[in-house]
Formats: sequence, C-alpha cells, structure tokens
Amino acid sequence: MSTLRQQARSSRLRSDLLACGLIAMWAVIAFRLISVQGFGNVDSERAARRQHAFVEVLPSRPGDLYDRAGRLLATSARTESLAIDPSAIEEPARVAGLLASVLEFDEAALTARIVASHEKRFLWVKRRLDREEADAVRGLRLPPDVWHFRTEFERLYPQGSLAAHVLGSRDIDNHGRGGVEEGLEHLLVGQDGERTLLRDARGYVIDVDSTKTIEPQHGRSARLTIDSLLQMKVEERLSKLMEECQPLGACAVVLDPKTGEVLAMASRPEMPSVGVPPSGGSNGAPNSASPYPTSATVHLDEPPAGQSPAAEPDNANGWRNHAIASMFEPGSTFKPFIVAAAIDRGVVQPDEEFHCGHGAYRMGRRVLHDHHSYGQLSVTDILVKSSNIGMAKIGERLQNEGLFAAATAFGFGRQTGIELPGELPGQLHPFSEWTSYSTGSIPMGQEIATTPLQVAAAHAALANHGRYLTPHLLLQIEGDGVEKPAIIGRELVSKETADWLVTGPMTEVVTRGTGKKAQIPGYTVFGKTGTAQKLDPKTGGYSHSRHIGSFACGAPASDPKAIVLIAVDEPTAGPSTYGGIVAAPAAADILKMTLDYLGESPDRPEELEVKPKKRR
Repeated sequence: MSTLRQQARSSRLRSDLLACGLIAMWAVIAFRLISVQGFGNVDSERAARRQHAFVEVLPSRPGDLYDRAGRLLATSARTESLAIDPSAIEEPARVAGLLASVLEFDEAALTARIVASHEKRFLWVKRRLDREEADAVRGLRLPPDVWHFRTEFERLYPQGSLAAHVLGSRDIDNHGRGGVEEGLEHLLVGQDGERTLLRDARGYVIDVDSTKTIEPQHGRSARLTIDSLLQMKVEERLSKLMEECQPLGACAVVLDPKTGEVLAMASRPEMPSVGVPPSGGSNGAPNSASPYPTSATVHLDEPPAGQSPAAEPDNANGWRNHAIASMFEPGSTFKPFIVAAAIDRGVVQPDEEFHCGHGAYRMGRRVLHDHHSYGQLSVTDILVKSSNIGMAKIGERLQNEGLFAAATAFGFGRQTGIELPGELPGQLHPFSEWTSYSTGSIPMGQEIATTPLQVAAAHAALANHGRYLTPHLLLQIEGDGVEKPAIIGRELVSKETADWLVTGPMTEVVTRGTGKKAQIPGYTVFGKTGTAQKLDPKTGGYSHSRHIGSFACGAPASDPKAIVLIAVDEPTAGPSTYGGIVAAPAAADILKMTLDYLGESPDRPEELEVKPKKRR
C-alpha cells in the first residue's frame, strides 16, 4: 500500500511541476506581449509605423481661364512640395542640416521646427519646389519614412499681369483670392481624390489598394468675355492717362450694351506683383461699405470721413479694382437717367423748355448755381450744357418718389451681380431719409454714391434701347458640354425715350457740349461728362479743388456697339480736373480701339474722305 501511495504522490508532484512550468511559460509570453503592447518597445513601435497603410491625397487640378478668343489667361502646372514626419526623425539636427544645405534654409530654425513638432506626423518643409530643388532633396537619400513629396498644382498666368484685377490670383493652398479666381471658385475648383498605399518596414511603398481609390474630379475651365488684345490696349491707355494727369487712381470699363458682356476692365495703380491681397476684402475693399456722408462724395478709395485719401497705402490702392470696389458721386453722368425717367413718366416733354434763372435758383433754404448764366434752356440743352438748375427743376417735376424710383430702376444702391467678389453696392439712402435737399441734389448726381461699373451698366441700358442687362464676365463654361450663363434683363424706359436721348441730347453733348474732346472722325459718338466734388476732410463739405472726373460714351449713336466709361480720381496734373478734359480724350481713344476691334465701320464715312488740295 505504501508503494502505491508513494507512486500516487510522485505522480501528483510531476503534474504540479508540469502545471507550474506551463504557468510560468504563459506568464513569460504574457509579459512579453504586455511589454510590446503596453510599454511600447521603441524598435517594435517604429517597425509597426513603417509597415502600415496610409492615405495619399490625389489633388484636383483647377480649371483654366481663357479670353473670349480662346487665348489662355490662367492655367495650372503640376509641382512637388516637400513634407516630413517629425515623429520618425531620430536626429533632427542632422536632417535639418541636410535639407538646409540644398534648400538654402536656416538650419537652426528648421531644427527648432522639427523638435517642436516631434509628436506630429506631418510638417511642411517647402511648398512648390523647382526641379533642381526636388532632385537635390532626392539626392540626400534620407530614410523614406522620414520625408515625402506631395503633388500640388501651381497657378500660372501666361499673359503676366494683364487683367490682374479681373483675374485675381490663387494662394499657396490654391484658394481663389480676388477676381474671377474667387468669383468662379465653385466652377474652377474640383474635388480631391485619394488612394490607400501600403509601406514595408523600410518605408517603401509596396502596394496600392485599388478598391479604396477615389479619382479626383478636376475643375472646369471657363471662357471670359474680355479680349486680351483689347484689354492690353485699354491698360496701356489707362497707364498713359496716369502719367499725363497723375491722379490717385483711375479705371476703365468697356461694355457691349446688347449683351452686357465686359469686353475690358482695367484699374490703376497696377496690382502689386508680389504678396497677397490685404485682409478685409478680395478686391482691397472693406467687408462692408463705409458710412456714406450725405454732404459729399466718397473718395474712390473710400477713406473714412475726415481722413486724407493720401493716408491709404499705395499697395492697398493697387490691390483695389476701382471699377467695382470704389464709390464716388456720379455727378453729371447721372443726369440722363433722371431725364429718361421724367420723359417716360410724362412729367416732362422732350421739346419742353425751362428757365434756369440766369445762373441762380432758390430751392427752399439754399440757392443752386450753374457755371454759366443760362436763361431759357430746352431739355436737350440742359444736358448739353449740364445745367444743375435745369436738372433741379426736372427733379421738382418728378418729386422724391419719382427720383427714388428712377435711381433704383437703373440699378443704383445694389450690386450689379458681376462675377467678382468685393463689389460694393454703392449708396442710396432709404427713401425715409430723403429731404427737400434730395429733390435738387439727386438730379445733378449728388447725395448718391455709385461704382464706375454701375454707371457704365446704366448707360449701356440707354444704348440698348432702354433695356438693362446684367454686366458679366463669364462667357461660357467648358467641359463635357458648353454651358452659357443666364443673363437677366429688364426694361427701364421705353425704346423711344432711350433712343431720343442717345441720338439727340447725348450726341450733341459730344458735338457741341462738354464732351467735344470725345469726337471720333467718321463716327457719331454720344456721351455725358461728369465732374464730382470730393469731400474736404477739414470742412466736412465739398472741396473746390479736389474732383473725380468721369466720362461715359458710346458709338455709333444709331446702333451702339460699345459703351466706355473712364473715371479719374483727383488728377493733379494737366490743364483741368473736369471730366470733359481729363477723361473724355482717353474714353474716345478706348472707344475707337473697341470699334476697330469689333470691325465696326464708320457711320459717317464722309468725314474720313480726303479732300483734294486746291492748285495754286
């Protein structure tokens, strides 16, 4: 029995020892697992990091921009940008030194950036490397898990600075900044794609998971209404005007009155060649318009009341597209719209005459004056001679209700809707704030602020037989199928009223009135001059020496093909600051360029015939 008991005891001991051994073995395995998973063995962690799947962004390419003739204005080129994984870098100073040696970086600064981002997986080193820089980085042979190139697209402008205020630009992240680049962002920018890659322990890509690949949807291209050749000539003429008159700024707008298409748009000073637009507005304009003082015009650059225009930095002035992002009192260029409304409402007859008080007319508590002593004037002569008193008497016929209706009908006080960010709506006070002063001020283009584009579009409506068309820059969207934008039009005044104004008074403004310097041999030109007084920061009232001269014109009067508007902010050189002197010659030159570009034959060819010389 004792032998049996000893054998049983021995068997249990062996079983216990075996169980203890198994327990110990499992304990070692468990400790090892905990060591790897819980305590983070450095070598295993790095190996795991190197051999994993990661997602790579496949960037979409922004669409191109073309002019109306198909000339390339903006395109995108594929480029490489360098990024690193700071968490995978064991020797930050060494990596920084190597990269700094080929990219001409500050080694200490790059080292500090890497150290500060040691817990991050991504850090940009340099965006958009050129080919030599990219090849030099490859030649460093850094560990593949430390660095990589990311494909991006860089925006290029083959025409240089041409139409810079119209086109705008794209920032480092390919976001539109100003111009149609921002205005048409929803069309030009596509949708990025992605793909999943698998790297081995050395950091090299070994496979692509095609089942998870999403192809990028590239942006659509757009054709604009501007013509680059005409745009170039307009910009050259505007630059010449800047040299001749030395103003604070100037702009030009060329419209097709029958379509609302912007054939050219230019602004000066020129846009700075480097940097990004200032914050607060894509076209250098503030996020919201400054409060508009009733008693004076707003400077084209819109400084706060009481601040000198010269206080605004020149580079900010250059970023601004004055055609849409600056406001001024339109002055006499506004008068034809009031006359059109008065005739259309039947309160004034085209052949009617008004007595202009020989240069002075009391209206309530104030006395209005003309530049000359006029007596009896017809409606035509009120426009030809630009009589403020005559316009005030027409305003009395319309009353404030009719004046407000005319101003709003012609599009003042709201944006035109052109495809450009930063467009200001102008300033038209609520009707409840109008007074008896408004009855005399509004008809002469005071107590209202407009953008140059608003004035050009309103004159285009008269040239288009009284029908207003929204000014626009997008001609068509290109891609799988050509798409053209819908253009909104509305009738403002009757065809008879509009045609009478264009072929009658506004033509005589050029033949015998304030716009004689806009005459073009062979063409019947119509137009209207404007000279707006600016705010005097010292007195808070109108300045007698600082003006904005403007001129709107078109041709041929019987069938207008183009409208041109020039606005010149505070000319400091030249014989005069009046619109008929400072703006009309440049407007006529641009109008002639446009007619030549359109292939429009002279409507008065007899003026071009060379008369034979008399023999002695």
